[in-house]
Amino acid sequence: MAATSATVETTLKNLVAGNPKPDQEALRSALVSAGIPKANVEVSVSRTPTGLDVDALEAAALTGGSCVVGQIRDGGVLVTVLPVLATGKCFVGDAR
Repeated sequence: MAATSATVETTLKNLVAGNPKPDQEALRSALVSAGIPKANVEVSVSRTPTGLDVDALEAAALTGGSCVVGQIRDGGVLVTVLPVLATGKCFVGDAR
């Protein structure tokens, strides 16, 4: 899990260095390119239903019984580890 946390943090920091507001697909692609299996990556939406940018973009990497969750807000990155939900996913809802 420590390796996945480091990978998520490094990947998100590198991504925001080039673009402080990446979109959903850029974030997903960066994590998959960093070696996290696509099936284990969940990414929140990057635009609201009315077409506005979201305040924060989040991604999660499922690893064992934990979720490594990374958040991008105002060009900054925060990473934390949370338990997997009863659904076996990291996020509630259908935005994967």
